[in-house]
Amino acid sequence: MQITNTILMIRPVAFRMNEQTAVNNYFQEDLGSKNSEINARAQVEFDAFVKVLQDHGVKVVTIKDQLETDTPDSIFPNNWVSFHDSGTVVIYPMFAPNRRKERREDIFAILEKEGFRIDTVIDYTAAEEEGVFLEGTGSILKDRVNQKAYCALSERAHEDLFIEFCEDFDCFPVIFTANQTVNGERLPIYHTNVMMAMAETFVVICLDTIDDKKERKNVVEHLKLDGREIIPITESQMHHFAGNMLQVIGKDGKRFMVMSSQAYDSLREDQVKAIEKHCAIIHSPLDTIETCGGGSARCMMAEVFLPKT
Repeated sequence: MQITNTILMIRPVAFRMNEQTAVNNYFQEDLGSKNSEINARAQVEFDAFVKVLQDHGVKVVTIKDQLETDTPDSIFPNNWVSFHDSGTVVIYPMFAPNRRKERREDIFAILEKEGFRIDTVIDYTAAEEEGVFLEGTGSILKDRVNQKAYCALSERAHEDLFIEFCEDFDCFPVIFTANQTVNGERLPIYHTNVMMAMAETFVVICLDTIDDKKERKNVVEHLKLDGREIIPITESQMHHFAGNMLQVIGKDGKRFMVMSSQAYDSLREDQVKAIEKHCAIIHSPLDTIETCGGGSARCMMAEVFLPKT
């Protein structure tokens, strides 16, 4: 199964621009407002987003962040954990030291109370001691049906650890570098999932970011081989988070592509129609979260594929 009907989301209590992640997340901007105001606005956006998902029949397990840990990016749980249909939970090594405090084992107990089964925990976090990172489904885009995994290498996605992940989960690795222009310089994009979104029958991708022609050709060939329609977006649209989407299952098995309103507004009519050939679109305004956090709708949703007890 490529997509799920259950999402884990963390409601922020201390959201702000994280100075430790801004060094290589070029999407982040300082709003210049008080942190308390920024967090309050993020909570409003978060609550509205959760309601939109639930109104469409998506199951959302919402957990409140802990104030004492001071974790400004806790709203993006998909970077530190992933939940697999084998009953396996994976915990990932994080680039920013203050993001490592987001990892909470009590969340696993909450999911078990919700009726999910956890059999095994794979923990890659020892890699942090060597300065090696792999930030969950931010770094890794899994094609679960065809047993492939796509990864844009960066400071937050180390090739050796990605290959180890692929060996552990019996996936074929598709590796490339994706760049964005920052002050006239081409620099690696921090997470794969801001330039690429994998759905059941299609993929939204910013091919313009893959500067190496051989790497770009290889990515396209894999996607075409597996029968996915490629819906290209521009680098400008990517900067509006049009690559940061996630397909989910709602009421009566209906499929939805979830994105922010900024992402939706950046799409051309032909791109919207291309997506809507496959599924309906859900969007919600996430302006404060996107500006300060440098992440969008997909980053906020950790998919739960765990089996039921």
